[in-house]
Amino acid sequence: MDVALSRNGHRIMRLFFALVVIFLYAPIAVLLVFSFNRSPIPAFPLNGFTLRWYHDFLLNSAMRGALKTSAIVATISSVIAVALGILASMALARRGFRGKGLVTALLLSPLVIPFVVLGVAMLLLFHTLGIQLSILTVAIGHVVISLPYAILVLLPRLEQIDRSLAEAAYDLGAGRLTTFRRITFPLILPAIISAFLIAFTTSFDEYALASFLIGTQQTFPIFLYSALRFPNNLPQVIAVAVIVLLFTLIVVVAAELWRRRAESRLGEAPTY
Repeated sequence: MDVALSRNGHRIMRLFFALVVIFLYAPIAVLLVFSFNRSPIPAFPLNGFTLRWYHDFLLNSAMRGALKTSAIVATISSVIAVALGILASMALARRGFRGKGLVTALLLSPLVIPFVVLGVAMLLLFHTLGIQLSILTVAIGHVVISLPYAILVLLPRLEQIDRSLAEAAYDLGAGRLTTFRRITFPLILPAIISAFLIAFTTSFDEYALASFLIGTQQTFPIFLYSALRFPNNLPQVIAVAVIVLLFTLIVVVAAELWRRRAESRLGEAPTY
């Protein structure tokens, strides 16, 4: 009886896992199929195979400009967020000070603040300071929302590093900068790459905050939202969504393979 229940349990779990996989990846498969559909209307049955929508995307300067803008904003905000995340994580991991819990809560508070509220607040702040809205103001806003993710990735990694390694470096005459460059940085590099990818993805996909802080230019999510109001733009939107999706998958897989290889060189077992 117990064996039969165990087998039934395994079958149910396998069925549940299969349903979850289908639920997650079926929309992506449908998106990929419709990107090659000859008909401009995404509906079954399909009307033939075509690469027209990818060609139209390459000729659409406005869409390519929006992609470039989002890439620039995501790169700037991710680099700054990871740099600030390293400093904040080192302070939280290596220092004990009064009000540490409060400081940690303040650093992580953007996780629980609605982006609409944060966007209105930052818009009023920039208006009060006389700062003109541009991609830089969007980048600043994205630093605010990406910093907590960077800290959550970097802080556990820093806490795992034995403090005696840094103390040994100090005893051998190394300064703080040399110790960080030669010891701490190589040990946390896989976490830095992960934090950068999370921050980049968060910024690239973000819409609500960018809609308040963008100037005359458009980020990719804002452009997509405006383009979806016109049915003739939908096939191009589907095509570019497939391109972005495939590029993201390639980058994530490459980064994960590199992370595992880096951790293997450091003599650590990969974490899952």
